[in-house]
Amino acid sequence: MRIAIIGAGNIGGNLTRRLTALGHDVAVANSRGPETLADLATETGATPVTFTDAPRGADILIVTIPQKAVPGLPKDLLKDLPEGAIVIDTGNYYPQERDGLIAAIEGGTTESRWVANQLGHPVVKVFNGIYAANLLARFRPAGAPDRLALPIAGDDDAAKKVVADLVDELGFDPVDAGSLDESWRQQPATPVYGLDAGVDGVRAALAAASPDRSAAFTA
Repeated sequence: MRIAIIGAGNIGGNLTRRLTALGHDVAVANSRGPETLADLATETGATPVTFTDAPRGADILIVTIPQKAVPGLPKDLLKDLPEGAIVIDTGNYYPQERDGLIAAIEGGTTESRWVANQLGHPVVKVFNGIYAANLLARFRPAGAPDRLALPIAGDDDAAKKVVADLVDELGFDPVDAGSLDESWRQQPATPVYGLDAGVDGVRAALAAASPDRSAAFTA
């Protein structure tokens, strides 16, 4: 598949490393420009591009940038995204540490629903709660007893299936976490956030989550 990644931080960089290693055609963009991605490109074989160029021809577009940066993306970012392409959001809202107050999220909109509204396109939420280093260190073949599981939330079952297959290919067990409006179950401070567990543990953690945002994650 052609996979475009917007954001080359810890998650974006390690997804670039894993996805290229698996043979995918990966384009990667960041806010500082393609020339700043030369080292990552040399390491992985990924193609550095601009934000505007990233969606062109992509089967999957992964948005992995701070929440506060999402409204600053080009307003026509997705104009060249092919019909049927899937957008993944990996982001989290950290109002006190990084993002400042985002009124809609404080008012109860889930983080990824807010991202979808900003982009004007449905998203699938995944990779937001895994430690970035585990993308490189903890992938395992299917059936391995220590294989980690990752929750996936979204409204389109077909899109979630494609994302689940990608998660499996990356070496993790996918767990359906429900609709995008239920994705509060995997936001920061929930039991599943940062959890290293298999399918049963992730399902139990999702079930134990509370929709009330903790004080540490409110502005």
